[in-house]
Amino acid sequence: MDFAHVVLYPTALMGTLGLVFGVLLAVASIAFFVKPDDRVELIREALPGANCAGCGYPGCDNYAEAVVVDGARTTLCMVGGSSVAAVIAGIMGVKAEAVESMRSFLKCAGTPECSPRNAIYSGIQDCRSAAVLPGGSPNSCPYGCIGLGTCVEVCVFGALSMKDGLPSVDLSKCTGCGTCVANCPKSVLKLVPRREREVMQVVCNSHWRGPDVKKVCSTGCIGCGICVKTCPEQAIVLENNLAVINIDKCTGCGACVAKCPSKCIHPVAGS
Repeated sequence: MDFAHVVLYPTALMGTLGLVFGVLLAVASIAFFVKPDDRVELIREALPGANCAGCGYPGCDNYAEAVVVDGARTTLCMVGGSSVAAVIAGIMGVKAEAVESMRSFLKCAGTPECSPRNAIYSGIQDCRSAAVLPGGSPNSCPYGCIGLGTCVEVCVFGALSMKDGLPSVDLSKCTGCGTCVANCPKSVLKLVPRREREVMQVVCNSHWRGPDVKKVCSTGCIGCGICVKTCPEQAIVLENNLAVINIDKCTGCGACVAKCPSKCIHPVAGS
């Protein structure tokens, strides 16, 4: 068997083909090169680099590209606030818009003392996993905080900690990015606007009727409507058996707090 025909010629042929294709790819990369938009890098430099995903994108790089390429809003970075939004707007040549400062708020006061647990949960220590159990929670109230601390784990700013079985928000660290809200399977965390004054909020998430609520939680809203009748500013309405306070109308007078039989309306400190 001829060594040249068996080994050398095929090797030379494959080498030549590799060289030709390599040259073609090099030419194509030059011919079809798309110059990156400099604005993407400028916006990326203006962003705080937290990569918290609060803007709805996986990270700051993705958000910067979305602003330039897809026309994403310039006000989505809650961490950077109005100052960053103004820089991004300047880079994009659009009118700057203010970003309302937000904070995380827990709509549950059901500590183990107020809302006894009806099961011993020994599964994955993650609220999202526990929420798929029959009934939606290992706790007596299926609307309340499960209390496994998933929100604490996902907060990249260290603004949450567990206290008495419930997450506690450190306002000095909370940026209002919304990551904890997005990862809470029971929706007991929500974003509320920061206010200089103290306002009132209902610390309950249950939509059960009063008698059913009292069976599982001593501090849950029973939907009695007393607060609605008491509020001089008409800032409170009942929605599906749950009192809801309009934070823009609330003056923080405290009349509802004094009258609430379940003591589920709490003053929320200003920023």
